[in-house]
Amino acid sequence: MQGLLENYLQLAVWLQSAIALVGLALAALAVNWLLKKVLLRAAAPFLDRRSDTADKAAARAATAAPLLVVSQGILLVPHLVPSIATVIHNVAEALIVLSVAMAASGVLDYANELYRRRPEARSRPIKGYLQVLKIAIYFGAAIVMISALIDESPLLLLSGLGAMAAVLLLVFKDTILSLVASVQLTSNDMLRVGDWIEMPGMNADGDVVDIALHTVKVQNFDKTITTIPTHRLISDSYRNWRGMSESGGRRIKRSLVIDQNSVRFLGSEEVTGLKRFRLLDEYLARKEQEIAEWNRHELSSDCDQINARRITNIGTLRAYVIAYLQSHPRIKGADFTLMVRQLPPGPEGLPIEIYCFTDTVDWGEYEAIQADIFDHLLAILPEFGLRLFQQPSGLDFARLGGDT
Repeated sequence: MQGLLENYLQLAVWLQSAIALVGLALAALAVNWLLKKVLLRAAAPFLDRRSDTADKAAARAATAAPLLVVSQGILLVPHLVPSIATVIHNVAEALIVLSVAMAASGVLDYANELYRRRPEARSRPIKGYLQVLKIAIYFGAAIVMISALIDESPLLLLSGLGAMAAVLLLVFKDTILSLVASVQLTSNDMLRVGDWIEMPGMNADGDVVDIALHTVKVQNFDKTITTIPTHRLISDSYRNWRGMSESGGRRIKRSLVIDQNSVRFLGSEEVTGLKRFRLLDEYLARKEQEIAEWNRHELSSDCDQINARRITNIGTLRAYVIAYLQSHPRIKGADFTLMVRQLPPGPEGLPIEIYCFTDTVDWGEYEAIQADIFDHLLAILPEFGLRLFQQPSGLDFARLGGDT
């Protein structure tokens, strides 16, 4: 009879603990439902509808409330083994700290989204700084969580960090380098989201789409993504095309390689024939007057005409190209360099370089303008008695053999 009574008492004790645990679980679920399904939904109209980051941060913060109910309520459950109650209490306290840290991280994410809507966000992103804050938050949360789990003061753990400073510096080496690089990039305005950069060492050639603490993402023109460590943008060289984009003009720098055997003086009939070109009116009139005056003063009547100055077809071509570019509606003139110059001749011919700027930075338009200009110049060369240089091919030798 006594054994049966003890069994009933033990069963009653277990029932009391079970009922208290079920009640505690229901209370935690009720608090969770009340916060997330009622209060957060009621507050939804007042939150930012353009982003769900604020909702996620609020939900993470709300998770701490049911965990708080569990951590405090578990100590009130009757007849529960103290060690089990302590473990559940400590785990719940650690999860509360984790929820708060995740909510704070969400708040920082939302702050970054708000900042990115501002016009100055492209030139001075703050994502790297916010990531440093996140690291500090999670680092502090980890210390508090470990302290809660082992039921010791956080100061006890912090007192041992001095001996771990060298290890921490080694572990966070990349983070420290990236932080310094981010500060330099931002303070010196060296890089912005949207900049076109070219970094051959990292196979990067495209637009910057994201600047973070550790990495910078570049979307190449073939739509691939190159990830560059932030500190490499300080230690290595790269080309930023922002200046070209902001200027509104993109440079054309390309040469026509002339066959040097076709360069010669122009006869009077050829000069007269070139007067058909309206763009050459001013040049030919000025050149003929200049040459005539020079020859009249410098040459005697019995001097051979070989000593006289004459107009060349290559010089006339350069004058024509300059006038053509100056009259072109898509070529910038004022404040932008425009010139046509000879480069040193070589075995491949005489390069005539065209150096000017288009009135657009759009890649497609730029290439179309450049192609139209050189289409015209290639087609107009025979009018000046000039030929392009081209290395002989197998077909040329075959034709030569057939002729002989």
